[in-house]
Formats: sequence, structure tokens, C-alpha cells
Amino acid sequence: MIHYTDQERDLAQFINGTIVILEDGLDDSKAEQYAKEVLSQIVNYHPDMNPVNMKDGNILVQYNHPAYNVVLTEFTRQHMEVIKSKHLDALATDEVLITGLGQNKFDEFGMQALYGRAFMFMDAQNPNVVRLYRKNSSD
Repeated sequence: MIHYTDQERDLAQFINGTIVILEDGLDDSKAEQYAKEVLSQIVNYHPDMNPVNMKDGNILVQYNHPAYNVVLTEFTRQHMEVIKSKHLDALATDEVLITGLGQNKFDEFGMQALYGRAFMFMDAQNPNVVRLYRKNSSD
């Protein structure tokens, strides 16, 4: 996400890799609180996702609030058979997603997006911010 934001935004990273883009000017404590509130808003209302193919080949999973997961296609290519066999485990209870293939039917792109979104659910269940990235920082 540092790359995708051109180091122009402050970011909070959760333990499972979910990234929240922070509002400007938040100190560390408020940044962590804000990031946790963003995840709560996603999972306690409706976890809409919008997966996007990025120019570098990765998939960016976006939500209806400023949180993201980056799915590294280099990794998913190596593990696609497991992802194919378990992708429906990434659906929330009684969730129905409509794709061009039908209800809860996914091509490989959709399976990878669900894989990425699963990390957001894990982070929301145990919201642990492990790092704050500050814009234009050398860290």
C-alpha cells in the first residue's frame, strides 16, 4: 500500500496484513483507534468488497471504508489449488455474493479476492495494529 499511495498517506497495518488509510494528522493512539473503527464499520454493517487488478499483477481488495488487502499473485499462483478447494470458507455465514458466474460462484480472480478478504475478517476479529506508516517516511 505504500507503493499504491506513493508514500502520500499515513497507513495502519494490522497483524494479518489489512491496511487502513488514516486521516491526516492523527497521533499514534488516535490512528490506532481510527483504524480499528474502520474495520468495525466494515464487518458490522456489510463487508462489500471491490477487487481490482493492479498494474503490477497483484489484486487490491477495497471495501466501502478506507481499508485494503493486497493479494500477492506471486504467492497465490503457488497456492491456487488450496485456494480453489477452500475459497468458499471465506464467505461469511449465510453470505451470498453475485458474480457473472452466479451466486457464490467464482473464477480464479474472485477466489483470490475472497482469499484477501479473509485476512480482513481475521484482523477485524482480533484488531491488532502492528505498525503505523507515516507518509514520506523512510521507514
